[in-house]
Amino acid sequence: MKREEKAKKKRGVRQVLTPYLYLLPSFLLMVLMVFLPIITVFYRSMQKFSKAGKIKGYAGFDNFDKVLGSSKFMGVFQNTVIWTLAVVLISTLIGIIIGMVLNTEFRGRKLVRAVVVFPWATSLIIQASVWKFIINTDHGALNALLLKLGLIDSARNFTSSPAAWFAWEIWVGIFVTVPFVSFCTLSGLQSIDSALYEAASIDGANFTQKTFRITLPLIKPSLTVATVLNIIYVFNSFPIIWAMTKGDPASKTDTLVTYLYKLAFINGENGQAAAVSVLSFLFLCIVSAIYMAWYGKGGDNA
Repeated sequence: MKREEKAKKKRGVRQVLTPYLYLLPSFLLMVLMVFLPIITVFYRSMQKFSKAGKIKGYAGFDNFDKVLGSSKFMGVFQNTVIWTLAVVLISTLIGIIIGMVLNTEFRGRKLVRAVVVFPWATSLIIQASVWKFIINTDHGALNALLLKLGLIDSARNFTSSPAAWFAWEIWVGIFVTVPFVSFCTLSGLQSIDSALYEAASIDGANFTQKTFRITLPLIKPSLTVATVLNIIYVFNSFPIIWAMTKGDPASKTDTLVTYLYKLAFINGENGQAAAVSVLSFLFLCIVSAIYMAWYGKGGDNA
């Protein structure tokens, strides 16, 4: 009996420990790849650095004071907010519409789906470089097309100001983000039972009522995931801005990611760059928490 009891205890211990042993590699990977870098950035944001990048000593909040007191920072932060909001909101709206179109039956649907996913599957550096060539004043494809169609008499400068460059960067951001939202929407739409639409039709519901009473509420979980990921990805997006303008002129088209890159690798201000990283991280945490709290409240009300 004692042996049986001991064997049962061992089996019980194994059953308790086995799930944790399976999770241990993932936990260690998260610690090494996520938590450790975050702690390192927080630590470096409060250190003094030499121009060679070596830590000279404790700086307290001096790096944060320099960053927040900089004349460029607020403009860069404003650019980042505009960039993120414009790309996420517009791409979400367009992505929902395209997702609903792709969910309907029509000839060549598979080909259209493949074409739609192409901008998202292509490297952002390549996409940005292609669009930079398209809008070039001297030999860009856009001017050549408009001239051939007779819509303009001479080549136009589509990037005559920093605001114009920034608008084009936002357009490229939307262009490469729409496919992700479209397929998140499509995955949500394909999980909806068609019987719900049939019942709504019998009750006399029109297209608008079906969309707002059935479609949007049921794809809300998919859209929530897509939106949160988009906020994080777009906020931290580096290739498009850097490939098209490098944040110039005078940081007028910089976002926080390109700005901190310049601080760290061009100006040699590693402490200030780390401080910008910390501020960006905290801002994203706050925005994501507010969005998830709002979504949870909306879900409870529903």
